[in-house]
Amino acid sequence: MGVPTGAGTALLTDHYELTMLAAALADGTARRRCVFEAFARRLPDGRRYGVVGGTQRVIDAIGAFRFGDDEIRHLRETSVVDEDTLAWLAEYRFAGDVDGYPEGELYFPGSPILTVTGDFAEAVVLETVVLSILNHDSAIVSAGARMAGAANGRPIIEMGSRRTHERAAVAASRAGYLAGFATTSNLEAGRTYGIPTSGTCAHAFTLLHDDERAAFAAQVAALGVGTTLLVDTYDITRGIDTAIEVAGTGLGAIRIDSGDVGVLARQAREQLDALGATETRIVVSGDLDEYAIAALRAEPVDAYGVGTSLVTGSGAPTAGMVYKLVEVEGRPVAKRSSHKESQGGRKLALRRHKPTGTALEEVVYQAGGAAPEFGEHDRALQIPLMRGGQPPSELPTLEDGRTRVRQGLVSLPWEGLKLSAGEPAIPTVHLSQES
Repeated sequence: MGVPTGAGTALLTDHYELTMLAAALADGTARRRCVFEAFARRLPDGRRYGVVGGTQRVIDAIGAFRFGDDEIRHLRETSVVDEDTLAWLAEYRFAGDVDGYPEGELYFPGSPILTVTGDFAEAVVLETVVLSILNHDSAIVSAGARMAGAANGRPIIEMGSRRTHERAAVAASRAGYLAGFATTSNLEAGRTYGIPTSGTCAHAFTLLHDDERAAFAAQVAALGVGTTLLVDTYDITRGIDTAIEVAGTGLGAIRIDSGDVGVLARQAREQLDALGATETRIVVSGDLDEYAIAALRAEPVDAYGVGTSLVTGSGAPTAGMVYKLVEVEGRPVAKRSSHKESQGGRKLALRRHKPTGTALEEVVYQAGGAAPEFGEHDRALQIPLMRGGQPPSELPTLEDGRTRVRQGLVSLPWEGLKLSAGEPAIPTVHLSQES
């Protein structure tokens, strides 16, 4: 699920991955057992936590990572690698292991979000596809979780497909649903991932008709009185009057898509109640983000429509994750470049909690060293995602991930949920190999 039917992922790869592969095959180092880790050195500016998204899509992409005749022909024609490397690629099947944080899990600077273990050759070629999925989906779900938290239980409709690449729109819909959004407008996301879809009409439908009354009557006739009528094409006050005249006081909802939506929602609620439409809901949209949603918390808004800010990560379109070699044949290796340091050796992580369930700290430790003592309320964070190139019989579902996001946010200290800039919600403690 998540990879278009018949589509492989092998060429979703940077050129340099194949040149490294060719050189390693030539000098005999390609079969060295290695460990690569995907992690974020820091959170995006202003963020206090991140949420992992795209794990299932990564596993799907690894499963579809095959160099078929078309891919081999292209690489040969463009002289990317030599014939020996092409022969190796033609037989490529990832046969290693993958462990990582399940989707919906919170992460912090240094968290070992994904660990890929295998020969250098089979693991190095996965770098780009792994990072492109994790960086995109984690950025979107992290932004979406902030919005869902700001909505405080009120549903959010994802409607950002027209503001991003057509395939990214499907992944963003999935990430928004993982974050806690109620529905999506994207029908492909509905088909591929089983996400509930919703949608009614745009301003164009109103403008098509001779007047607003005719447009509303046509929509109600087709979709029933439970539909949502867009009332701000012309004059909102008149639009609400007309909507209730046409649909009656049982109208499902009205939508406001422009102007000062807080003030307009307040006025609309008063008007609807005066007309007897006390159960008609108010949906607002129009360039909303987590800050706008938080500002509307005291207003009589029943649901939000969010588009651009979600699919662009609300100012943080990438999670900034990297994929680094940390172990070769059991020997820790690490990059020491200024500002791009990494810690060598495969790492595991646990999260400590108070007896009340509040998270205290993320503890990252060397897999080859002494494990820290697990307290009664501590929780290991990585789970097996692939063994011998195959996923386990059951992996956490998208619904499991939605639950995990909610539980993770509830576990954070109150200050960690603030939308203002600040330190990560909990500290990351790195234990040395000697600890």
